[in-house]
Amino acid sequence: MHPGFIGWWHARREAMHAQGCGVSGGRGGGGGWDASHGGGGDGGFDGGSFGVRRPLRFLAFKLELDEAQVEGLARILDDLKTERAQVAVDHRRSTAALADAVSAESFDGAKANEGATLRVKGAEQLRAAVVSALEKIHAILHPPQRAKLAYLLRTGTLSI
Repeated sequence: MHPGFIGWWHARREAMHAQGCGVSGGRGGGGGWDASHGGGGDGGFDGGSFGVRRPLRFLAFKLELDEAQVEGLARILDDLKTERAQVAVDHRRSTAALADAVSAESFDGAKANEGATLRVKGAEQLRAAVVSALEKIHAILHPPQRAKLAYLLRTGTLSI
């Protein structure tokens, strides 16, 4: 890590702690900002795809969730993350099938149809998973929390 980055990192960490963005809060240990921020991604709380770490913390903070709601939401988001990963694998397989269809000496329509069908199947699976996740999230939230979630979705702050 570049030495000039350390001061910025500490200031950012303290600012996040002061805002109360941590689910379990505190320095060090399991659950503070540094333990759950992880690497990669968008670097903050500006939406992005649902995963488990930052979206969970963001929603817990914004929707003022209690512990039981946080646990339920963690399970829902984890299932959605797993489904998205499977769809990503299927998408790569469909891309390979489409590439195989055009790389042959003559165009292989059956292979192209197989790839396109696999891509559509993955999109349908993801659609079903998102609808199911939203239904489960709706069930664990109170009406004011649902209104806040709807606002976050409408404004694009949060994307599913």
